[in-house]
Amino acid sequence: MEFRYLGNSGLKISEITYGNWLTHGSQVENDVATQCVRAALDAGITTFDTADTYANTAAETVLGEALQAERRQSLEIFTKVYWPTGPKGHNDVGLSRKHIMESIDGSLERLQTDYVDLYQAHRYDHETPLEETMQAFADVVRQGKALYIGVSEWNAEQIRAGAALAKELGFQLISNQPQYSMLWRVIEGEVVPASKQLGLSQIVWSPIAQGVLTGKYKPGQPLPEGSRATDEKGGAD
Repeated sequence: MEFRYLGNSGLKISEITYGNWLTHGSQVENDVATQCVRAALDAGITTFDTADTYANTAAETVLGEALQAERRQSLEIFTKVYWPTGPKGHNDVGLSRKHIMESIDGSLERLQTDYVDLYQAHRYDHETPLEETMQAFADVVRQGKALYIGVSEWNAEQIRAGAALAKELGFQLISNQPQYSMLWRVIEGEVVPASKQLGLSQIVWSPIAQGVLTGKYKPGQPLPEGSRATDEKGGAD
């Protein structure tokens, strides 16, 4: 396994990151999820990416259990905040100070850790002042609950504005998590150049287009048995 610096920071992560968006807590049974995490660790993967909204918090719980026996300092654990969680009430969504401060505590409890290496804004919140959001992230960092801050699916203008506020508040954005693959390349025009200028890495999701780019789906042929495209729990959608 090779390792890379994440953005303009001193944090090194495995160049292959293990994610659990559509698997843990939903499409894959917990014992199988644990086996997958063990296989990832055996392959040299040290970086694990999740989010509170995945399977409505269950994915974090499954990942936390699977990693519990590992040396925490040898792992890089990422999670995210924005989408509705729990009972999905009126304050259970977005990037308000209330939701961020409550969500980080919930994520840490489910992941069974004192801190996450990277805490990410899962989308841009058009209803909360950016200043409020970035101040909350600054406080999360100062409290030691997250070591670094990133974003996900922010456009170039949003990244620039967020990075400027972060700098004023004494921390930096080090990553963006966009969808990116040979079939979906929209970040190349503006997001990647802005990120390069500001020192952000891309932690891309769906790099093989949820399996479409593996070659398993042949034109004019039936879907392979047991493939994600046949999974009625979500993949078939």
